[in-house]
Amino acid sequence: MATMDGGFVDCHCHITAYEFAEDLEDVIKRTREAGVKTLISVTEELSEFERVIQLFKSYPDLVAPCFGIHPVQGCGSHDQHSVKIQDLEPALPLFQKYRDDIVAVGEIGLDFTPWYAPTSQEREEQLTVFTKQLQISKDLDLPVNIHSRSAAKVTIATLKEQGITCALLHNFAGKPSVAMEGVQAGYFFSFPPAVCRNDQKAKLIKQIPLEHICLETDSPALGPEKHVRNEPKNISLVCEYIAHVKGITPQMKYSPWC
Repeated sequence: MATMDGGFVDCHCHITAYEFAEDLEDVIKRTREAGVKTLISVTEELSEFERVIQLFKSYPDLVAPCFGIHPVQGCGSHDQHSVKIQDLEPALPLFQKYRDDIVAVGEIGLDFTPWYAPTSQEREEQLTVFTKQLQISKDLDLPVNIHSRSAAKVTIATLKEQGITCALLHNFAGKPSVAMEGVQAGYFFSFPPAVCRNDQKAKLIKQIPLEHICLETDSPALGPEKHVRNEPKNISLVCEYIAHVKGITPQMKYSPWC
């Protein structure tokens, strides 16, 4: 659940989010003070790609950039829609341009929540965008950082069908039996501080082997308090919670994500 030298790895965060725009340096300072050594910073839309690269250049010892097109586009706006192939196509050249800088393809996946993808056509298009990005990850020999909501079984089945061997399923909310299919495939699962206020996740965390569990914040979302901006510094809270659920001490344990 940490790096070999004893620091935390936030396996899934959004450090490019507008919520951090005004005080990013202070956020970074608090992140370092909390013992976080690596921020795996995912993207959701094309507009974030160059931004995460800029942050990587500003903080090369901390920020590890990912590129990905999320299954729901326009989050936080009035134009939220299920992803279309047109959302991915302009991003394709950037995967190649920055192939030596990015550490994973993500945040990608499937979101079959009814109000986002009410029709079979929208779900099929999500699958098309998802599989194209899985192919990119194979071409670049990179792991994938996965979003799955109301689509856990299909997501894991698609990963296996596409021959993906290294995947992190962030904030996984599927059934424990489905999670174990992912464990058997060698996949990892990460959980944010919000699990500290959601006892329903305890059953899932108990069943997933510790060596398949990673830590994330998903900041600025899914923090320990509702409607309060989450930060990477809160990573220790989820570490302590998982240790409590597992009945172990919250010692930092190195669990490599691929």
